[in-house]
Amino acid sequence: MVCQFLELSGLSAFVGASYGTQQGLNAALEEALVAVAEEQRAALARGMPHRDLTVCEDETFHPQMGLVALEPVSGFLLLEQYAADRQAATWTQALQEALVGLDVAVIQGTSDEAGALHRHVEVDLGVHHSPDLFHGQHEVSKATSLHLARQVRQAAATVTAAQTRWAVERAAQQAYEDQSPRPCGRPPAFAARIRAAVSEVVQAEIAHAEAQARQCEARELVRELGIGYHPYDLECGQAQPVEQVAQRLNDVWTRLGRLAAAAELPTRARERLAKAQRLTTQLLATIPFFFATLQVQVEALALPLDLERALVEELIPALYLERVAERSTLAEPRHRLRALSRQLLEPLRHGAHPIQALPSTEIARLEQVAGECADRFQRSSSGVEGRNGQLALHHQGRHRLSDRKLAALTAVHNYHIRRADGTTAAERFF
Repeated sequence: MVCQFLELSGLSAFVGASYGTQQGLNAALEEALVAVAEEQRAALARGMPHRDLTVCEDETFHPQMGLVALEPVSGFLLLEQYAADRQAATWTQALQEALVGLDVAVIQGTSDEAGALHRHVEVDLGVHHSPDLFHGQHEVSKATSLHLARQVRQAAATVTAAQTRWAVERAAQQAYEDQSPRPCGRPPAFAARIRAAVSEVVQAEIAHAEAQARQCEARELVRELGIGYHPYDLECGQAQPVEQVAQRLNDVWTRLGRLAAAAELPTRARERLAKAQRLTTQLLATIPFFFATLQVQVEALALPLDLERALVEELIPALYLERVAERSTLAEPRHRLRALSRQLLEPLRHGAHPIQALPSTEIARLEQVAGECADRFQRSSSGVEGRNGQLALHHQGRHRLSDRKLAALTAVHNYHIRRADGTTAAERFF
């Protein structure tokens, strides 16, 4: 397109317009992008305070194997490179090399259930692995959606067939009664036929309603997995003990079991449900991990007891609810969560509260620490999944991404693209 533009505009008389010339210029620009990104990284890393990180990781294929690791809060790409394989040792070596020069410590990894990623996080790095909730929800959807949708369609077809038979019987009765003169002999048992047809329609409609109800319930249970799996109750903003989260998740699995039995789901679908249910142990392990790391970070501030309680019971839950509200795609829960967050923050804004007696710089520091604590609970690797989708689009247009092109795209993502607040990923990360 650039070559064609130069030719059509007449600039080709002054500027090289051949494909080779533009390809060479593009390569030089990519090398310059990578060089500037490396300079920026080194300069920013020198003044960076120590940070504990959660790393979201996943592979992508172009068809070359690509390893992608992202810090979920800032969106900063820590690692994006092609590799010969996706074994745990390869992941560990690549991530360790990517973190050289950064004053950070990885304390948690969020990913899918790939065995190599599990070993890389839990064994090689020796940190907590937080499973991606979406993969559990996806297994439930795959186990139920297709079969339940098929049952709804079959039930609807049965209703239509029953209504057609009912209409045929009524038409036959009407045609018989309209005959003049009527045939001799006993008339057909139209009343009994029509009653049987009506009974079939009623039964078919009941079966259709039940199939629709099972389909709606399955969708609701998938959403319930996401609603229940939070360190704070989204209805009141209070901390949820792991026992309460376990009860909510187990209720979902129990209802899914009853639904599978009522819908007579096939064996493969039940195996998918069992696979998703096996995530429960790891999901529940993330709740105490979150509160334990939160407590360590708060205690390190050495605050008076009343301020520490306000931080743990009001400020951090309020900021967490704000983050959940931002990710909500529905208006009603978004507005409700924001209102609940403001309700929790209101006592802290009151002039008589002990936190208001602190200097503004100290208040800002406490809010920063509270925000970091709220961001510690990571249950999704969607950021890195989205990045993989972007890379797939680049690959689709070029058929192959070179190492230089991939590094240039990483540099653009980290140091050029800005969010709505005007910040780049590098600004947020460093």
